[in-house]
Amino acid sequence: MTPEQVAAASKPLVLALGEAYTRCPTTLRRARLLGISGWAFYVAGRAGALGDVRAGTAAAALGFIAPDAVADGWDAAARTVRPAEVAAVNLAECCRWGDEQLGRLPGVDRLAALLDRAVAAADASGLPLFAAWRAMPAPDGGPGARAAAALRLLREHFTGAHLLAVRAAGMTPLEAVLAGPDGQFGAAACGWPPPYPAVGPLVRRRLWAEAVTDRLAAPAFAALGPAAGAELVELLAAARPQARPGSRSPG
Repeated sequence: MTPEQVAAASKPLVLALGEAYTRCPTTLRRARLLGISGWAFYVAGRAGALGDVRAGTAAAALGFIAPDAVADGWDAAARTVRPAEVAAVNLAECCRWGDEQLGRLPGVDRLAALLDRAVAAADASGLPLFAAWRAMPAPDGGPGARAAAALRLLREHFTGAHLLAVRAAGMTPLEAVLAGPDGQFGAAACGWPPPYPAVGPLVRRRLWAEAVTDRLAAPAFAALGPAAGAELVELLAAARPQARPGSRSPG
């Protein structure tokens, strides 16, 4: 497989696996222990890697979430706990989930190793959230934790690359969400209020942006080579069921 083919094939798998821990009941309980809502934990948990920035800066980095929705979560969290601390707790929960859900998967050691290589080779230019997350201390734990943390980082890499591609296509983040598979439901989930613009003319631009996203992400997978890239896709496909709500570790 070429690097772009690996990027295209792995993207939906990384996007699903890289956020699965955020829906885990244990993760949501950890947010409550911090004294903040699940939404505040999600927003500050992602953008908190940037440090004590303003809500507008966090919204610019997150991109696809409505600025007002980002500000609601960011400011609510900041009144109780520093954003960097929320990000650290977020990463710890990601690693816990990885140990529990991925730790017993066949080939998890190999999966973690390939993901680590892709993360190390990824180009962080123009991707502040990915760069901030990659600069955070490496997680403790076994290969499941390492794999989950790397998936978390690669998800941020794909999302940041897609934001660049969407803007290059002449689309706003809202237009990209509306033209995506979740349409208006996805826009509402990201905090964008109606009324929404028509999306018919935007579909072709969004398809172009998806292809550009794959090209931007490809250097991370070029470091693996064709055979290892195809192996990574197979291992990710085998791990994909663990992203479903209520999934349990095999064995």
